[in-house]
Amino acid sequence: MNQPMWAVGLMTGTVLDGNIDVALIKTDGETIADFGTYRLAPYPQAIRALLEATLTAARAWNFTGPEPAIFGEAEDALTRAQSAAVRELVESHGLGMADIGVVGFHGQTVLHRAPQPGRLGETRQLGDGALMHQLLGCKVVYDFRSADMRAGGQGAPLAAAYHAALLRRAGSHGDVAVLNLGGVANITWWDGADTLVAFDTGPASAPLNDFVRSHGLGEMDRDGRLAEAGSVDETRLARLLQHPYLSAPYPKSLDRFDFGASMADGLSPADGAALLTAFTAAAVGRGLDLLPQRPHKLVVSGGGRHNPMLMAMLASRAGVEIVPAEAYGWSGDAVEAECFAFLAVRVLRGLPISFPSTTGVPEPLRGGQIAG
Repeated sequence: MNQPMWAVGLMTGTVLDGNIDVALIKTDGETIADFGTYRLAPYPQAIRALLEATLTAARAWNFTGPEPAIFGEAEDALTRAQSAAVRELVESHGLGMADIGVVGFHGQTVLHRAPQPGRLGETRQLGDGALMHQLLGCKVVYDFRSADMRAGGQGAPLAAAYHAALLRRAGSHGDVAVLNLGGVANITWWDGADTLVAFDTGPASAPLNDFVRSHGLGEMDRDGRLAEAGSVDETRLARLLQHPYLSAPYPKSLDRFDFGASMADGLSPADGAALLTAFTAAAVGRGLDLLPQRPHKLVVSGGGRHNPMLMAMLASRAGVEIVPAEAYGWSGDAVEAECFAFLAVRVLRGLPISFPSTTGVPEPLRGGQIAG
């Protein structure tokens, strides 16, 4: 009998909202014994600017030639900041680092390229697991995606095993799927037995945030107000929805920049925001059509669920009942960070973290590296 342990998970999304998601859960890597606590730890502005510059450098590098020097600088800075965030979270919950079995350190994705016929995919997450182990003194699991991609998988999404554990805990399956709205949108469907399906449906907040930023109107379409003031160009939307990715069979995954703000080029800020929001919602609908059974309900986690226009458009354009994660007693902002705590325990136990029907690997696959 494996005893549940306290585990900390870390996630910083590709949206670069300047925050570190840190979550503490108690788990044996199969069930969730306790949702401990969660917090958003903002990066200092200097690290945020450094990460922005690193993403730009990563796109120019594109897995060709030596890595940009800025990677090392950014990796050191973000590892130290995230280690401090872990310690603060653990101590705020009345525990010490000695009580923590493992930290799941996802790192910052700077580039992700899905596999093509005849070419393995590649992915790069910045995060120094050995340094974090040194700073915190407990086991650290990191580099969750590389083994999957070396085996021919997509390297994403990895949240499926945790989403399935959440659905099992809620007694829901088949008719209910989990949708996470980060920079990219990913969905998990589980039949209650052996079939687990997950894939990226399309963009979520990334193109919209970039579009709003490019117009000097802040970091995001806060409360969907910009989209609400605009109208959707249905002809243009229909054309965008012909993108081959949306009808391609799963497994499939996206980089944050695969669908960009340029989809709204030439439109006013309000109309552009409306179009990009509608595209995200309609792309989810296309994804639902690919599942073994089309669910009637989507439980939504991630930052995108705070946008009421996106939630409303999901209901109307994806043709599905939308409920926020909180309706199921989950913390919708914490799910991704919790996921990496859960996966870290699975890695320690030698359990698979990706599957043929989630990332396209030939067989259920273990992954991650352990420091400590």
